[in-house]
Amino acid sequence: MTARERWLAVLTRKKPDRIPTDYWTTDEARDRLMAHLGVGTEEELFARLHIDAKVAVGPRYVGPRLPDDTDIYGCRFRDTAYGGGVYRECVSSPLAGFATVDEIRRGYRWPSPDWYDYSGLPAQIRGRESRPIQGGGSEPFLIYKKLRGDVQAFVDLVENPEIVHYCLDKLFELAYVNTQRIYEAIPGKVMVSYVAEDMGGQEDLMISPAQAREFLLPRMKRVIDLAHQAGAFVFHHNDGAVRKIIPDMIALGIDVLNPVQWRCRGMEREGLKRDFGERIVFHGGVDNQQTLPFGTTADVRREVADNIATLGRGGGYIIAPCHNIQAVSPPENVVALYETAHELGAG
Repeated sequence: MTARERWLAVLTRKKPDRIPTDYWTTDEARDRLMAHLGVGTEEELFARLHIDAKVAVGPRYVGPRLPDDTDIYGCRFRDTAYGGGVYRECVSSPLAGFATVDEIRRGYRWPSPDWYDYSGLPAQIRGRESRPIQGGGSEPFLIYKKLRGDVQAFVDLVENPEIVHYCLDKLFELAYVNTQRIYEAIPGKVMVSYVAEDMGGQEDLMISPAQAREFLLPRMKRVIDLAHQAGAFVFHHNDGAVRKIIPDMIALGIDVLNPVQWRCRGMEREGLKRDFGERIVFHGGVDNQQTLPFGTTADVRREVADNIATLGRGGGYIIAPCHNIQAVSPPENVVALYETAHELGAG
């Protein structure tokens, strides 16, 4: 099977030739892995480790000139070193100083989907049709947190709900139109759309189920319905301890749950598979809090085998790290992940 055929088999509850794999990483971890394997490109890396990686597509920005280190929303970023690499962190939140919706209306310009050119999308997938294509989707509360600042964004859910509703309407509409235009540019080609919100921490949800149902879920439902109308599957990313909200997400229509961070409270693999395995596909599950960065290659192999036996029992599983592989993770452990998945995934 090709990577696309392998993914499609799992998504449609058919048996693939082997369990598909996927790949999430930081640049630093990718570079270390490529050097370890002696390969020069990601395509060579994927072939060497039998990785069924997605091809992510998106439009080209053609809008107003942006200041250095600033995104389309006016958020300013700075490279922040964390010891093993660098992350881009938001250091200036353009809506932090506003106190009312009227102030935002008067003082802030929202981005437009017309700032993007979608004509290049066919070229992005040309020659790569054998791989699953990812395009479109939404993650507006993540953007809202950058616009308002992390702490204020959570305070707003309680003290300024009208600001949250107003801003999320704007952000979801931008995501909806962007997704729609991607589907129109490459009709029938997008296999998965990324509909995400990070609701969970290590121990519990960071927002209440009631807040999720008020602010996020109805708007996410609209994007999910659009994806299904276009023939795409909905890939739902939701970090952390999110078990309490999984039934709601299934009711909305998600097809895939990522990243399955099973060390978080309530995310035990056996329980997730038992309670939800007939209704969603699991993606991820290989721990990058302890096993990949600090375990041995034997630990990694054991965990991959455990995941296949639990999350993969009867199908419905795509093997991947449960978030971006960090630079601290030994390349040997990453190789062990994919070699074990290839060895055992056809069983």
